[in-house]
Amino acid sequence: MTKLVLFLVAAGLILLLSGCQTVSKQQTGALIGGAAGGVIGSQIGGGRGRTAAIIAGTLAGAAVGGSVGRSMDDVDRMRVSRTLETVPDRQSSTWRNPNTGHQYHATPTRTYRSSGQDCREYQVQATMDGYPETINGTACRDASGRWVDV
Repeated sequence: MTKLVLFLVAAGLILLLSGCQTVSKQQTGALIGGAAGGVIGSQIGGGRGRTAAIIAGTLAGAAVGGSVGRSMDDVDRMRVSRTLETVPDRQSSTWRNPNTGHQYHATPTRTYRSSGQDCREYQVQATMDGYPETINGTACRDASGRWVDV
């Protein structure tokens, strides 16, 4: 029964996210966080208590996993884009969003070409309300020259 519930919750998250044409960092974080929360929840209790723990762990993990992508506003996204445009690999750009108080540390980690496009892997470390979070991502230039997450 426990494995069935975990499977159904994971399948539901996958179906929910597959309805979108592109999967955002927030959605990816939510999916990974949800799966991790479900696994952790499966280690607690037994019987109906275990089932409840799996469901609660999955939902809590999904909420935490998606928090970084959800918390970045247009200014923060612009700063990440500017970092990708101007900062060499393994060097960082740091800023504090005056509206939210969140602090960010963005670092391009690798630059390469893929299918004729310039692409960069990057890491953003954020401190939001005193809690550290990390995003690892990849962005490539679109036809207009903008950096777009892939």
